[in-house]
Amino acid sequence: MSTFEILMPKMGESVEEATITKWFVSVGDKIEEDDVLLEIATDKVDSEIPSPVAGVVKEILYDTDSLVAVGKPVAIISLEGAEESEQDGVAEKVSAEIEQSVTEITQEDTSLVSQEFGASGRFYSPLVKSIAKEEGVTVAELDKISGSGKDNRVTKNDILSYIEKRNVSQVSDEEVVVKPSQPSVTKPAVKRKEVQRPPVSVNGGDDIVEMDRMRKLIADHMVMSKQVSPHVTAVVEVDMTNIVIWRNNNKEEFQKKYGEKITFTPIFFEAVAKALKDFPGINASVDGDKIIYRKNINVGMAVALPSGNLIVPVIKNADHKNLTGLAAEVNKLAKQARENKLSPDDIQGGTFTITNFGSFQNIIGTPIINQPQVAILATGAIQKKPAVIETPTGDVIGIRHKMFLSISYDHRIVDGALGGNFVKKVGDYLEEFDINRDI
Repeated sequence: MSTFEILMPKMGESVEEATITKWFVSVGDKIEEDDVLLEIATDKVDSEIPSPVAGVVKEILYDTDSLVAVGKPVAIISLEGAEESEQDGVAEKVSAEIEQSVTEITQEDTSLVSQEFGASGRFYSPLVKSIAKEEGVTVAELDKISGSGKDNRVTKNDILSYIEKRNVSQVSDEEVVVKPSQPSVTKPAVKRKEVQRPPVSVNGGDDIVEMDRMRKLIADHMVMSKQVSPHVTAVVEVDMTNIVIWRNNNKEEFQKKYGEKITFTPIFFEAVAKALKDFPGINASVDGDKIIYRKNINVGMAVALPSGNLIVPVIKNADHKNLTGLAAEVNKLAKQARENKLSPDDIQGGTFTITNFGSFQNIIGTPIINQPQVAILATGAIQKKPAVIETPTGDVIGIRHKMFLSISYDHRIVDGALGGNFVKKVGDYLEEFDINRDI
């Protein structure tokens, strides 16, 4: 009987490890192909991992809450109808991998990673140890870091935050270089004042609720984005009348013909994809002093979850899809997001993001950029308003469907002209929508 290794899947370019949050099977359980084996979590998304084979669970190699590197086996499935020698080969492979891991650890700098645990008995993931080694953080320092992970485990964000604070606090007195004609003097260097969180008082009737894992990640991501990018917001008002009339006239036939609901969202995606081709400086990222202009136009869609949290699935190559294809993608990703069935790939690779404040009847908003992107567009509520309408016989007042578009952009590389012209172009494409367009 041969065996098959279930490996920790690749979760995106920047993800090197994941935490096992739940096992759905036990040793000895018989499973079919595509049966869900376990649930894993990263700093990006939670995912259920199905089995690619049928068989019997022979071994579970990691317990719940274990942090496992991508590519490592997490379980072994026994298959029927193979020779014993194949099983021996698998065992030798696992043994060789373990031996290699031990060798790699013993070859690392003994000042930091020669031991799995610090003086306090805490476990540190390979990623945390790697960061610590590069930044010169000792085991003694690691032991003092208050971890936000399970069982006070130090996460990547914890050590990066510690390093940032340490670099600020370690500014010491420096000797000032003076001209030879001047007497030598020594002045204390100016120290940056670390931002302190304000104290929060708690009253007897207050409820204290621990943030869940996703909310902690969102909070960290939002603070990081505001610290990294100087945010500027530009706003335009768009006449959505043609789109509203077209949708009202065609939504039933559209669903009957394609089996999909047509909302305003895919129409927004279509206009944004066109505008990103016109203004590639918005479809970009910043890497130090370099600007990366993205070849693909991958537009993310902020989705509010039943838990109150937020996730951003991505429509890849949005500029290559027609309105029908965009509608199908929007509906599928929104449904999978709310049912916690998004795959890691579904939320990777975004180059621009759209968030819809209008779904909550908000007319305008100033969204925070989804790093490492350089801009995010917010759509407001569509409202009937009196407006001046130009006609061949003169201007008249009429009732029009109006909506605010607001864009937050990274002022490091996006100036007012680029940001303002981009959001205006999105508005132009929406206002030019053909009211007689075929479905």
